Formats: sequence, structure tokens, C-alpha cells
Amino acid sequence: MTPPRETEPTEDSLRAAIGCHRHAPTRRLGAQLALGRLWRERGDYRRAGILLALTLGAAEHAYGPDSPDVAAVCNEWGVLGKYTGHFDRSQALYLRALAICENTYGSDHDIVATLCHNLGGLAHARGAHHEGEPWAARSVSIRTRLHGPDHLLVAADRAAWAALLDGCGRSGDAETQLRAALTVFQRVHGAEHYEIAVTTHNLAALQHRRGHHTAAIDDYTRALALKARLLGDSHPDLATTLVNLATAHRQRGELDQAALHYTRAIAILTPHVTSDQPTLSAARQGLFLSRTEGTHGPLL
Repeated sequence: MTPPRETEPTEDSLRAAIGCHRHAPTRRLGAQLALGRLWRERGDYRRAGILLALTLGAAEHAYGPDSPDVAAVCNEWGVLGKYTGHFDRSQALYLRALAICENTYGSDHDIVATLCHNLGGLAHARGAHHEGEPWAARSVSIRTRLHGPDHLLVAADRAAWAALLDGCGRSGDAETQLRAALTVFQRVHGAEHYEIAVTTHNLAALQHRRGHHTAAIDDYTRALALKARLLGDSHPDLATTLVNLATAHRQRGELDQAALHYTRAIAILTPHVTSDQPTLSAARQGLFLSRTEGTHGPLL
């Protein structure tokens, strides 16, 4: 989840904190972790990866290999790897963090639920929906026990679970979870929030899979506009929505619109991700297929 820009820590203040606390590991490493997260949220994946690699080694030295502080760095680096396509490394980092946190806090804890959520999200990014669905279901179960069914964290877990349910062929269950999540997001956040953009995108993808291209295009367009307002026009997170929007246009025979959106997705992603990252590969394939009038399905 991306924080609102008005509460975002500035890069200068975090750099200053790192410099000021050179001999105070706890404060320095906390600032480094926050700076790595900030760069990741801004789409500066290369610098985030370098900093997080350095921070993990320093945290292991300062706190020991089984510390929750080490788990926090593992989790953040795992999140980054989901976006850059370093999936095997991310899975290893998440599982290491989960083992540390279960040992420290027990099985029913918010941090454990977050790591289950993230393992489900990583499996979804890999296309391993059946592998990821139990992780997502576990995160919903833990948080519901902790907070009740209408809590914001439960809604976020429901939305992530829905993407995996759809990948498992359970589109009706997926829509139920998405609409329940969207109701909570709108009640808590109003209209302008990243989670609303993501959930709107995912509802569009369900419509897309059912062949309702006009409804899908409308929702993809709304999700894209909201993401752009919140994150900026060139943020890598826009790419999945662009690829799906392009695909829906191509399936309606609107090839110029399709090519425009595929090309934009490629331009946004290329500087930031590996060459075989799934969304980038889908954009390149889609651009080629748009020139031969081929089709393939949407991404959640």
C-alpha cells in the first residue's frame, strides 16, 4: 500500500538520519529500511535493491540472524523482488521472515498475516495461483480472528485473495471478496486511494475474463487514471492496468489504442525490471499480437 504523498517521508530527511546515526545501528538501519521502501514506492527499484541488500547484511550483524528486525528487511526486499521479477529470491526472503516471526510472535499475529498475504501475492505474480491461494486464505483467517470481518486489513487481504481465487477458476468467489473489500475501502478512504484503484482494476479483469469488454475498459480506465493521480504518470505500477486495457481494446479490434497502451507499458517498465518480468513480457507479446490481431487474457 502506498502512503499518501502528504505524509511521505522526504528522501533528504531520511538521508540525513542515516548520516546522523552512523554509530547508532538501530536508528540508522530503520532509516535505511524506510528509504529503501520510499524508493520502491516511487518506482526506483534499482537503488532500492542495492540499499536493501546492504541493509540486510548490516541488520544481521547488528541484531543477529533470527531477529524480527532482520525479518522486516527480508519482507521489504521480498516485496521489491515481486515487482522486479526476482521471484525465487523473494520467496526465500518471505519464508525466512515468516519463520522468524512465527517463532517470535506465534501463528496468530498481524506480521504473520502480512507475510502470508505477501507469499500469496508473490505466487500470483508467478502465475502459481493454486500454490498462493492457501497463503491468502490464511491471511484472511488470521486477520478476521484478530480484528473482525469489516476491518481495513481484512479488506486488503480479501482483495489479494480474490486475485488468486480467480486464477484458480473461482471467479464468483473472487467477485464476492472484491466487492466486500471495495465497500470497506470506500467507507474508510473515500474515493481517492490506491487500494480502490487496485480493486477497481481487479473487478475490471473479472469482467474482461467474462468477455464483457466495454465494462472492463471503463473500469480499467478509471483504475489507470486513479493510479496516475496517486503515483504519477510513469510509475511502474501502472503497467499491468495498461497491458490489460490494451488487451481489451485489441479484442474489440481497436488496434491503434491497443498499440498505444502496450507501448506505454513497455516504456514504463523497461528501465526498472528484468527482461523476462511477466508484465513486460505480456506487453511485448501483446504489441506483437496487436499487429497480427491475436488475443490473450487479462492480468489480475
